[in-house]
Amino acid sequence: MKIAAVGTSLPPHYYDQETLLAALRRRWADRHFNPERLERLHKNVLVGGRHLALPIEEYDQLTTWGKANDAWIRVAQEVGGAAVLDALSRAGLTVDDVDALIFVTVTGVATPSIDARLMNRLGLNPRVKRMPIFGLGCVAGAAGIARAADYVRAYPDEVAVLLSVELCSLTLQPEDLSIPNLIASGLFGDGAAAVVVTGANLPASGPQIVATRSVFYPNSEQVMGWNISETGFAIVLSSEVPVVAREMLRPDVDAFLADHGLTRADISSWVCHPGGPKVLEAMEESLETPPGALDLTWKSLREVGNLSSTSVLLVLAETMASHRPPPGSYGMLLAMGPGFCSELVLLRW
Repeated sequence: MKIAAVGTSLPPHYYDQETLLAALRRRWADRHFNPERLERLHKNVLVGGRHLALPIEEYDQLTTWGKANDAWIRVAQEVGGAAVLDALSRAGLTVDDVDALIFVTVTGVATPSIDARLMNRLGLNPRVKRMPIFGLGCVAGAAGIARAADYVRAYPDEVAVLLSVELCSLTLQPEDLSIPNLIASGLFGDGAAAVVVTGANLPASGPQIVATRSVFYPNSEQVMGWNISETGFAIVLSSEVPVVAREMLRPDVDAFLADHGLTRADISSWVCHPGGPKVLEAMEESLETPPGALDLTWKSLREVGNLSSTSVLLVLAETMASHRPPPGSYGMLLAMGPGFCSELVLLRW
């Protein structure tokens, strides 16, 4: 089982953090609101700019959840379709080669789901097996690769495509001035990524998926997620996220690696989800990574923000494109997300 290629697609509407901050100040100018707090929170997340699903001036028109979700359905098809075609092109494949399509998201809902809407848009084979997954949040990029690996393990002559689309800006709650919502307004961005995973009987030049592991942390449902109401998705973001990463990640990674006769010292590359500065610092501390090991993850956070499940796939794409580890070396791809849980993928380059 190998990762043959990763494709990406980011909306064309890119704004630096100062522009986004100014727009939020204008939106909340008539509220009992501390603009200095907003600026401080935005500065602390270390994000330099983000892609938005829509031009910034159109967000004032999203007066209901229905309007925001309609925009999500439209843009998700645009960026999602582009990401799939990019990934297939990089893998030297076409839409006719796709046997399974896994779709992950946590920022919008649709029935038929986005993967179904892409069947006609991309001209996929009607016999493609579709697996839409909602609700895994930030962990879904890693989890989606793991589920694609499960599929091609059973069908070694087939090709599975994972598609992640996250349009976080369309979930912003304009009436919510809570700290979690203010942090989210500065941290999360929009985009899509697709991963082509091929079975063992097919040629591919990407890293081998050696093994995967899911870990669920009991009684942690309130660490991260959504409170869903008539206004849409209101973020749940606990200060416990870095604590969980610091305390739980090392023993889980060590146990996973030990089952394959490895230790953290054997891992030459780390592809991690950029949850935010405090989470990344907790990961570095917990895993005792060497200096610079998470540089690509920090870079992704600075340049485009946290794109939920899409983010770890962007880091993987850059790793494969311009920072490919030595052949035969081991790598770890990991993410954490609502549940609370973690997903671990052991790679061999």
